[in-house]
Amino acid sequence: MQRKDFISLLPAIPFAIKDMTVPSIAQLLDKPNQSKPMPALFVGHGSPMNAIEDNVFSAKWRSLGKSLPTPTAILCISAHWETRGTQVTAMSAPRTIHDFGGFPQALFDVQYPAPGSPSLALETQELLKPEPVELSNQWGLDHGCWSILKAMFPQANIPVLQLSLDIYKTPAQHHALAQQLASLRQKGVLIVGSGNIVHNLGMVAWDKMALPDYGYDWAIQARDEMKSYISDFNWQALSQAASHSREWQLAIPTPEHYLPLLYTLGAKLPHETPQYFNDQCVMGSLAMTSFVLG
Repeated sequence: MQRKDFISLLPAIPFAIKDMTVPSIAQLLDKPNQSKPMPALFVGHGSPMNAIEDNVFSAKWRSLGKSLPTPTAILCISAHWETRGTQVTAMSAPRTIHDFGGFPQALFDVQYPAPGSPSLALETQELLKPEPVELSNQWGLDHGCWSILKAMFPQANIPVLQLSLDIYKTPAQHHALAQQLASLRQKGVLIVGSGNIVHNLGMVAWDKMALPDYGYDWAIQARDEMKSYISDFNWQALSQAASHSREWQLAIPTPEHYLPLLYTLGAKLPHETPQYFNDQCVMGSLAMTSFVLG
């Protein structure tokens, strides 16, 4: 960029800074894509209580946050935002959503006041064309998002957006949509899929809550088979979960906690391999299995 061109853009820069839209500033200054892409994550978020408990899972989230490069923004695909059609949060100050019940007041008192980024929402909308993407000012950050980011980035100073799960899409269509998001990683955007690959609340062993690693045989088998496909990046097999064995049917009675996995895999770049963490089953029918790409 020539000096005279830069000077001509100066009046616009304060408005971009006010909106805290780091990607927009990068565009204004013709900043090239960073040489090393931001990692992508799939995080098993488990119980909302992990947000306020000091346990092995939250400890790993804190450690991971310290080891990651600082993102310019975070795009989270959470199990807890299902919509008719695809939506992305577009407000400048997303609210903290307490989308659960029956937990201690301390959990409802948690706030995660991270800024949003309307300009990155617009960029995501453009990137996903011809998919129609609605800009949402009604949602915010649900516990599938803030419960893990609170540990990873406790200062809540990084812009956060959520992308919804369209209930009308097939798993393969979700994966295809995710592939269109991969280029955001070159701009410093951290893509986070948040769910659980094994998630059957109807079969939780409440009497095993105190055990650090307990899974039913079917849960362990399904998790291990899924990990094999994840390591091979066999998204075709993973997108056909409904056609797998009885163990898979028990592991995925409903799809919302499983689908964020396909978004993380869809954002994969060449030559990446998954690095697993929190690879434990809890309460019999939940798997906290998580991984990093990049």
